[in-house]
Amino acid sequence: MKYTHLKKQDSAVYKALLGEQKRQEEGVEMIASENYVSVAVLETLGTVFTNKYSEGYPGRRYYGGQEFTDVVETLAIERAKKLFGAEHVNVQSHAGAPANLAAYAAILKPGDTVLGMNLSHGGHLTHGHPLTLPAQIYRFVGYKTEADGTIDYKKLEALAKKEKPKLVLAGFSSYTRQLDYAKISAIAKKVGAYSMMDMAHIAGLIAGKAVPNPVPYFDIVTTTTHKTLRGPRGGMILCRAELAKAIDRAVFPGVQGGPLMNTIAAKAVAFGEALRPEFKKYARQILKNAKTLQKEMEKYGAQVLFGGTENHMIMLDVVKSYDVSGKEAEKYLDAVGITINKNVVPDDPRGPMDPSGIRIGVPAVTTRGFKEKEIKLIAKYIHRALSSKGEVKLLNNIHKEVKQLCKKFPVYL
Repeated sequence: MKYTHLKKQDSAVYKALLGEQKRQEEGVEMIASENYVSVAVLETLGTVFTNKYSEGYPGRRYYGGQEFTDVVETLAIERAKKLFGAEHVNVQSHAGAPANLAAYAAILKPGDTVLGMNLSHGGHLTHGHPLTLPAQIYRFVGYKTEADGTIDYKKLEALAKKEKPKLVLAGFSSYTRQLDYAKISAIAKKVGAYSMMDMAHIAGLIAGKAVPNPVPYFDIVTTTTHKTLRGPRGGMILCRAELAKAIDRAVFPGVQGGPLMNTIAAKAVAFGEALRPEFKKYARQILKNAKTLQKEMEKYGAQVLFGGTENHMIMLDVVKSYDVSGKEAEKYLDAVGITINKNVVPDDPRGPMDPSGIRIGVPAVTTRGFKEKEIKLIAKYIHRALSSKGEVKLLNNIHKEVKQLCKKFPVYL
């Protein structure tokens, strides 16, 4: 891709851009929350919609000149409704965290209790980490997974009856199993709570009909629009019709001002792509690739957490598997051109900046065209790198093999 104006005007940014482009082309992206957008989505992000301020909603804006912004936002809304079967959709959230904050603000009062997944057991930062704004406004209580990686829904119900939450929250950042939406929703109803699902990680799998859809079961569903959904970096809220006004007010003017219209236009493009038949093939291939990665790593003796995967990622305890920390594992894999992230494991005795585990995802490599054959190669490279003890020569040799593999699967032609 060429950036002639940028090259002429700002050589420092241009140089960094070329470096990042080269890194993505020559390396294997396996951070579970990352993906490659289409050229059409990239183009839309760089359009004149960037110039337009559009506070409000289609047909109800605070500034004039909105005839075309209304078109693209309405397209994004209608396509999202069709993808997920939602009664109401707000596409204005800048990211997943503000989408969750807005959802909380729409239905909760300060001090209300939220029951969500414990962070070390797979929950997300916005589901109760003490340093986040929501945790300073609301009272979060965490539920945990069992030793086999499952959720005991009887224990969850007992906890809900004890804590009397105003909101029962489902969803995760590093949990690899399928949730029972019906049971979670039923528990919320039993204790008189709202139910909410954060489907950010698996939205693309849901859109592609590869895993069950949570939208019919929950009062509110939040998501990002990147990750498996393969759109621009942004957020979105889906909800029942009776909560539409509260959600829209919580987003604007509640937690943010003007929407990013170039991003909303790009969301519309991405949702259009997700409605195509080929997106279903991509979603199904993600599940195949993740399961292949799980089985291959288990063959090498690695400890795969939560009893395996039923979505787009796996979790490894690298301290127990390879006698290296998560930070060391990330460093070794970076050295060979495989990008993952360090991650805490359930009740991790180590800190989050140097935890016991790593998280490995397959959405980006699946978009790139990798199938089971390539995933088996990647598993071998991961095992060799984590077994290397940091030996530079060995890591360099693996890196050469990774580069050769990547040449066969260009990111952008």
